[in-house]
Amino acid sequence: MAYWLFKSEPGEWSWDDQVAKGDAGEEWDGIRNYQARNCMRQMQVGDLGFFYHSQRQKRIMGVVEVVCTAHSDSTTDDPRWECVDVRAVGPFPRPVTLAQCKADARLSEMVLVRNPRLSVQPVGEEEWKVVCELGGYG
Repeated sequence: MAYWLFKSEPGEWSWDDQVAKGDAGEEWDGIRNYQARNCMRQMQVGDLGFFYHSQRQKRIMGVVEVVCTAHSDSTTDDPRWECVDVRAVGPFPRPVTLAQCKADARLSEMVLVRNPRLSVQPVGEEEWKVVCELGGYG
């Protein structure tokens, strides 16, 4: 299993929107960055990801699961762009902020800390454990 982080502006697509889609989940569409797209191409069904509210909130809200591997993004006719489908698994009892991640030395190499602009990014197994601990998840 691999771990990921999915960023979304809460005004466009929020944690509550994701939860409302239920077990069927929803396409993680609209990604127009090659590095982020390539991350999605690596994902397998069952991989887990953090759902991150970007913009002003800058916090990890909960955990999502990949329920469908990379396929054509339905929001464009351009064949270069693909997406995966994800479903909400559960919320963090205590959302974890970007500031908390930056302040924790165990997360100093986390992509979110080093490159917070990338919209879909890998998360290391130890980083996953630390963030879940900070958020009271699991």
